[in-house]
Amino acid sequence: MGTALGDVLGLAAAVAISPLPIIAIIIILGTPRGRLNGLLFTLGWVIGLFALGAVMLAIGGPAAGATPSKPAAWVGDLKLALGVLLVVLGGRQWHRRPSAGAEAELPKWMSAIDRFSPAKVFGLGIVLSAANLKNAPLTIAAGASISAAAIPPGQQITVLAVFVIIASLGLLAPLAVFLLMGERAKSMLDNWRGWAARHNTAIMAVLFAVLGVKLLGDGIRILAP
Repeated sequence: MGTALGDVLGLAAAVAISPLPIIAIIIILGTPRGRLNGLLFTLGWVIGLFALGAVMLAIGGPAAGATPSKPAAWVGDLKLALGVLLVVLGGRQWHRRPSAGAEAELPKWMSAIDRFSPAKVFGLGIVLSAANLKNAPLTIAAGASISAAAIPPGQQITVLAVFVIIASLGLLAPLAVFLLMGERAKSMLDNWRGWAARHNTAIMAVLFAVLGVKLLGDGIRILAP
């Protein structure tokens, strides 16, 4: 179980510092229904991550053909594919980074968040966690790592829960600040949002590249004779 935890901690931290979801929840918290919608967005995010991870555990099975000393070959193949994807995406993000001092362009849907219904906010949380181009590969890789550890199902669920909690810290931090401080938190959260918006593309590019190389290394290690 310790090996599985070690494998997923870095992936969880990378998901946690995703700039776009952090920007999204800060915008949501600033709307008239900020308290309710912030909780719903975070709930959707948690459910999306856990569901995607659970799907990977179901596909992999209790051991997925692995032994404690040698993960199954399919895990190596999957990590190689995800590693290549992330490296390519990292290069693409870096190429598209804004010039010095300029702010990265945010998705157009963000300007309409204040008009989202609670149901739509909940769905947005699920989409940004389970269908996000960065978070989905990382969560899939985490699920594969847990399956590859050849641990009992109960321990697999425990490790997945730890992954989800850590991966949600990026949303839980602004939500907690807002719930504890109320209106006094607005200026602080606005500063966080501005920083995330300015550095969004650079952060994504570096994360893609670093984690892509890590997954490539993991895949090669698993598949090496």
